[in-house]
Amino acid sequence: MKRETLFLKIALFLIGAPIAALCVIGLPLLAMDAGENGWEYRYVVYGILIVMVLSAVPFFMALFQAFKLLTYIDRNNAFSDYSVKALKTIKKCAVFISLFYVAAMPLFYMLAEVDDAPGVILIGMVFIFGAAVIAVFAAVLEKLLNNAIEIKSEHDLTV
Repeated sequence: MKRETLFLKIALFLIGAPIAALCVIGLPLLAMDAGENGWEYRYVVYGILIVMVLSAVPFFMALFQAFKLLTYIDRNNAFSDYSVKALKTIKKCAVFISLFYVAAMPLFYMLAEVDDAPGVILIGMVFIFGAAVIAVFAAVLEKLLNNAIEIKSEHDLTV
């Protein structure tokens, strides 16, 4: 099982590294570009960039919790309250990310109106629904894990 969890830990790193690079390098460059061009809607771009940076915090918190969950699986502690807490934190982080982008949808709309590109709104919707799917999936796993822990504790009591 350690080989599979190692693969997933590497995948978590490969997911987080480009997002970290985007937050550290890409978004500031985009903000500077919007400021230098003297574009009258640069504050819309700034607002979207702020939401992206703010949503990176719960994103990395969720990645860390996923890493911890994989560590619990490595240690044969998958059916523990720690795993349930990690899933609950992942769920809350995904909900926060969705809420950040729901709040930013008017900014995406304004940007789409300026550029006459309705695809910009779809980008915002992808963030919302992607995080919502992760939140629902984490909630389902949390409920299943709670049921499994309950069954395990009942089994331990009967033996």
